[in-house]
Amino acid sequence: MVSGIVTAVLLALFIGGWIWAWSPRRKREFEDAARLPLSDGEEGNP
Repeated sequence: MVSGIVTAVLLALFIGGWIWAWSPRRKREFEDAARLPLSDGEEGNP
C-alpha cells in the first residue's frame, strides 16, 4: 500500500518536472543557460 502511494507521488513529481522543464515560459532561460559555455563572460559584466 505504502509503496503504491510513494510510486504515485514520484510519478506525479516526475510529470510535474517534465511539464515545468518544457513550458514555453522557461525556453528563454534555458536558451541563455545553453549559451553560457560559449560566451567569453564579458556580456553584462561591468
